[in-house]
Amino acid sequence: MSTAFLPALLAYLSYVGSGALLLALFTVLYCRVTPLDEMQLIRQHNQAAALSFGGALVGFSLTLASSAWHLNTLPSFMQWGVLALLVQIVVHMLLSRCVRDLQQALQDNNTAMGLLAGSVQLAVGVLNAGSLS
Repeated sequence: MSTAFLPALLAYLSYVGSGALLLALFTVLYCRVTPLDEMQLIRQHNQAAALSFGGALVGFSLTLASSAWHLNTLPSFMQWGVLALLVQIVVHMLLSRCVRDLQQALQDNNTAMGLLAGSVQLAVGVLNAGSLS
C-alpha cells in the first residue's frame, strides 16, 4: 500500500463516518420532531410517508455531499452539516404549518402530499448544497 494512499483513506473514512453520524442524527431528530411515526407508517407500506421521509433524507444528504466536496476541513464539514440538519427540520415544521392537514394526509397514505413534502425537502437540500459552492 502506498504511503500517499493512507492519508487519503483516513480522510475518506473521517468524512464518511462523520457523514453517517450526521445522517443518523438527522434521522433521529427528524423522527422526534415530526408528530408522525414515519418508520412505523413505512413499515405498514405507507408510500406517502416514505416519499416525504425519503425526500428529507436525500435533501439532507445532498448538502452533506456538497459540504464534503467544497470544504477543506472536517470541522467545517461538521458545522455546515449541523446547519443543514437544522434547516431541513425547520423546513418540515414550516411545511407542516403551511400545508393544511399534511400530517393527516401522510397518515392516510395520500401519495400526492407525500410527494409534495418530499419534493420540498429535496428542493431545499439542493438549494442548501448549491449555497455551499
